[in-house]
Amino acid sequence: MALPSSPTREFITGLPKAELHLHLEGTLEPDLKLALAERNGIEIPQKTVEEVEASYQFDSLASFLAVYYPAMDVLVTEQDFYDLAHAYLLRAAADGVRHVEMFFDPQAHTVRGVPFADVVRGYHRAAVDAADFGVDAELIMCFLRDHTAESAAATLEESVPFQDLIVGVGLDSDERDNPPAKFAEVFARARELGYLLTMHCDIDQVGSIENIRQVIEDIGVDRIDHGTNIVENPELVEMVRERGLGLTTCPVSNSFVTSDMKATEIVDLLRAGVKVTINSDDPAYFGGYVSANYITLAEHAGLSTEEVVTLAKNSFEASWITDEDKASYLQEIDEYVADFS
Repeated sequence: MALPSSPTREFITGLPKAELHLHLEGTLEPDLKLALAERNGIEIPQKTVEEVEASYQFDSLASFLAVYYPAMDVLVTEQDFYDLAHAYLLRAAADGVRHVEMFFDPQAHTVRGVPFADVVRGYHRAAVDAADFGVDAELIMCFLRDHTAESAAATLEESVPFQDLIVGVGLDSDERDNPPAKFAEVFARARELGYLLTMHCDIDQVGSIENIRQVIEDIGVDRIDHGTNIVENPELVEMVRERGLGLTTCPVSNSFVTSDMKATEIVDLLRAGVKVTINSDDPAYFGGYVSANYITLAEHAGLSTEEVVTLAKNSFEASWITDEDKASYLQEIDEYVADFS
């Protein structure tokens, strides 16, 4: 079979890839939401899959979060968290995902009285079991930036007994009036504990460039989530390129929370040598798992097959795995491309 000059759906789906920007709570599909509500005796406004899908009315980050957080009420027990992560990991395997670093938001659950241990143990069991179908999975604990820094600090300390189950920490939720600097001390403490660091710099936020500058220069993150507004500052672009910092972009979700998937910015960064990666963010809400994000971007931007391969390689190079494992996955990509051609 000849290697296609333009990447086909078949080629993209089978291409080995890592996913580095995936919120486990954002993989709560309507059918699972309904099943968990019934299992836990929780009353929710929707009774059918169609009614759940009809509730997905959002055109900004804030309006998305207003739908997103109430849906989590159905997640109560350790088994619920296992079932959620297991369902996502099966989907990821079918999308060619070989390694994934998954976000989770413990504060969204502990504030409802769910024990921290139940959240992390349920997710971790699913991550371990994913090896059975060829996926290596890690957990990244995120702090909710619209909560206090004190709440984040308390959550960080609560994680210490489970440190061997968590590879790093992140920062997500509503960025308005919640700059990275608000959590500088918390992230400094996380670094002391040995966690790797990433932070969301969502697209088209007030103060986007200053927030990106803070995460690079002041916080010293190991990766940046979203971050495509960096194109507005060539000096920062050069800085992330030189440092090899990965940017975990999410084309499909971009098109829901703004009017633009940021294809031009993503491709410009790719072609400038920035380690930009493609991810699905909250796929149950935005209707596209990781291969769909690759396909949508490739079709919209006219990417070549070689550029899609570079994006897949970037996903492993920007991941938090060993150099040995990175080399192994990169070889797997080369073998896939050679077999395809």
